[in-house]
Amino acid sequence: MKRRAVLLMLVAGSIGVLAVAPFVGSRDVSFDTVLRPGADDWAASIFWKMRVPRALTGFLAGSSLALGGLAFQALFRNPLATPFTLGVSSGASFGAVLCLRLGWTFSFAGVPSTVLAAFVGAVLCVLAVYGLVMSTGSFSTSRLLLAGVAVSFFFSSLITLVHYTSGMLDNFRLMRWLMGGLAMSDYSAALRLAPFTAGGALLLGFLAHELNLLATGEELALSRGVNVGRTRYTLFFATALMEGSVVAVCGPIGFVGIMVPHMCRLALGTDHRYLLPASFLAGGAFLVLSDSIARTIAMPAEIPVGVITALLGGPFFLWLLLGKSAGELEW
Repeated sequence: MKRRAVLLMLVAGSIGVLAVAPFVGSRDVSFDTVLRPGADDWAASIFWKMRVPRALTGFLAGSSLALGGLAFQALFRNPLATPFTLGVSSGASFGAVLCLRLGWTFSFAGVPSTVLAAFVGAVLCVLAVYGLVMSTGSFSTSRLLLAGVAVSFFFSSLITLVHYTSGMLDNFRLMRWLMGGLAMSDYSAALRLAPFTAGGALLLGFLAHELNLLATGEELALSRGVNVGRTRYTLFFATALMEGSVVAVCGPIGFVGIMVPHMCRLALGTDHRYLLPASFLAGGAFLVLSDSIARTIAMPAEIPVGVITALLGGPFFLWLLLGKSAGELEW
């Protein structure tokens, strides 16, 4: 009953955040103006064409990031394991940056080239980190984080190389994009994110039971009939798909995948049947709230939302790292 009550509260909170966020900004928009534009068509246009799609895009992106973090934490049995801390965002960022730099504008099966490039970069990064850790012969938190940092630095250096070979205008555009933001979001951005978020969420939802078993250890999962190899690859695919789409549309946005699942775990326990919908709702609401802060804290200027999540997530990461013993980090 407690878990259901928490989920109902998250549903109500998410709806409330989505309903209120479009009204927040440097220009006040009243409810009457939205329903009956009249003489203030400009305010209504800002609301429906800019703020509403921005809130929808932020919700979908936050949900994808939170679900990706939750999946990695169960897979690696480590609360510090997220696509961002393991360098997956850097790999996806490099793929998208290279695509933008080379001017690739093709699409495959309706998927834009930037999403495909970010997905390939994310998959390569996941394989590199996992391969490095397993090549040492033992799986530990320290090796996992060190491998993630090393791969992240490698892809970051490649991004720097792309910057160096770009012109001034491209450099500014790429730097702004790498900060992670929702400023250019419209309905097409939300539509591009929606199928990847929905597809990744459905894949993880079907694997909720397997996630519960993997979180307790691979040996127990194997003894219960779980195909660990196939489940692992499916989780990698779903996470890379969601992370790549978010990076391609919004740029790299960090620490959502580490903060939201941890808070949901504190409130709901370790059952992924409840953690998955809770992380989906809380992740979306968290990023929309962070974007509202980014839009209003320095009005009329606007701060990229990736800066806000980093300011919140950095201390949280240190608290999580320093506040737990090594045994608590190795589930």
